[in-house]
Amino acid sequence: MCFPRRSGLWLVGFAALVSLFLQPSLLLAAHGISIDGKLKYPAGFARFDYVSPDAARGGRLILHDLGSFDKMNPFTLKGTAPAGLEELVFETLTVPSLDEPFAAYGLIAKDIELARDRLSVTFTINEQARFSDGSPITAADVKFSLDTLKGGKAHPFYQAYLQDITSAEILDPLRVRMHFARANRELHMIAGQLPIFSSKFYRTTSFDAANLTPPVASGPYVVKEVVPGKTITYQRNPNYWARGLNVRRGFFNFDTITYKYYKDQIVALEAFKAGEFDFMAVNIAKQWARDLKGPHFARGELKKENLPHKNNAGMQGFVMNLRRPLFRDPAVRKALTMAFDFEWANQALFYGEYTRCGSYFSNSELAAHGVPEGLELKLLAPFKEQLPAEVFSTPPTPFSTAPPASLRANLLTAKKLLEQSGWKVKNGVLTHKDGRTFTFEILLVSSSSSFERVMEPYVQNLAKLGIIATYRTIDPALYVRRLNTFDFDMTVNVFGQSQSPGNEQRDYWHSSSAGREGSRNLIGLKNPVVDQLVERLIYATTQEELTAAARALDRVLWYGYYVVPNWYLDHHRIAYRTVFARPATLPLYYSPMQALMTWWKKPGTTALPPR
Repeated sequence: MCFPRRSGLWLVGFAALVSLFLQPSLLLAAHGISIDGKLKYPAGFARFDYVSPDAARGGRLILHDLGSFDKMNPFTLKGTAPAGLEELVFETLTVPSLDEPFAAYGLIAKDIELARDRLSVTFTINEQARFSDGSPITAADVKFSLDTLKGGKAHPFYQAYLQDITSAEILDPLRVRMHFARANRELHMIAGQLPIFSSKFYRTTSFDAANLTPPVASGPYVVKEVVPGKTITYQRNPNYWARGLNVRRGFFNFDTITYKYYKDQIVALEAFKAGEFDFMAVNIAKQWARDLKGPHFARGELKKENLPHKNNAGMQGFVMNLRRPLFRDPAVRKALTMAFDFEWANQALFYGEYTRCGSYFSNSELAAHGVPEGLELKLLAPFKEQLPAEVFSTPPTPFSTAPPASLRANLLTAKKLLEQSGWKVKNGVLTHKDGRTFTFEILLVSSSSSFERVMEPYVQNLAKLGIIATYRTIDPALYVRRLNTFDFDMTVNVFGQSQSPGNEQRDYWHSSSAGREGSRNLIGLKNPVVDQLVERLIYATTQEELTAAARALDRVLWYGYYVVPNWYLDHHRIAYRTVFARPATLPLYYSPMQALMTWWKKPGTTALPPR
């Protein structure tokens, strides 16, 4: 499950069991839902454990983003929305718990009723829920939101992700029932993740309008000021309807939040050190190891820190586009994978910071290990003739150059694989027996220009095989357009995963998404075995079935050699001005932004003095 937010199923006490007999079609309305039937927080809980009752409101928070923005709707395909818009201005029916793997609690929806046959869920809207223009949120707005996201004006991702939610039925002004095409243990969770739009606002403003008109929504902030493409400032709504709700206590403590835009992360880091903004997540190992220093750090005005997490790291890798004939041979893809020397890069470029991705569900219990057995083997066995023998015989393991292995040995093996596929070096260039030369481009984005130093040695290794690979760095807006239309040979991508993967897997790997503009199936996968395993994962009825299906899928993807596996961190690297107070307890499954929204400014703080 990976809809901008995470979630999960049901807490049912004795009263609910009685209700099953009195109302055979529905379970008793509940304040929260979870996939495994357990909830940490009871009805009427005061606040989440990872927020503080001492949080003070006030002050200004200044953040940064890279590139630019040109629209005010994060739910459409074309254009780029500003950072923070979805998280700060829009709200969903439920909100995830960040210290449970798959649980959510009511926000706009105060009660949730799941049908016993799991073919529908009924939401009762909080009668206090309001949009920022003061108008009430109604069942009609919920239906409008579902219909809009499933329609042609929204990003195509939502059509796939919500495809099993067939319709929304208005029962009365504050109750809406969503109907499902088939039983799926996470569909009511996905329904709870639905962002709710103002049907009144979008009657006069086109949903896919390419303009900077601030939206009317129900979140804790409203858009205060926009300098097109350069800055956006959000102001806390003084009339925010949910400010006293338990799922909102301790969050969103800053009066204003401003995002400043910079060309790339190198420029942004220097701006941070100069005091231009307050907080940043650091994604470049060199910056973390060498560049976060100076007088402000020496005086304790700036600080860097690791924040541990238990997030599913998914897969980051160099993605090969199977829409290009060059990458359709799995032996060729395997050879390209063997040319990457992670161990050298980790020590020479990354200061030993990273762990190699060994799974499409890295840092998670869902990662395949050993050889398949039990239920996982049962899922894979019918496809034995269609799958590489390695799927059944060899634990998924990244190619390594750690002794006794070596880059030379890997390249020699890669050379043999290429020769077996009809490729030989002629006049210094790898050439196929049909006359094609092995030439391709790696597409990078300027906001992550540090990847050039990773690509240079990889390109040199490929050159030893006779492969002519080049890399090109382009601006973020063009990069997004190129990826949306699959106009690339190879690129870098992160296939993020939640603690409970589900419907979003269709958008990653399923044949139905391979030709859909804007999908996350960058690989261009059209594999009937993958399709069936994705369906088994989505419609798993128990955690055991989900785990087995995820591991089976992981194993099949791994031995397809569709990406050159990269690396991950099991913690967040952050740097910040020492003007914040924060809760004593961290969440478990969270992003840096989610943690920051529980912090607050200490009173009397001022701007940094000049360096």
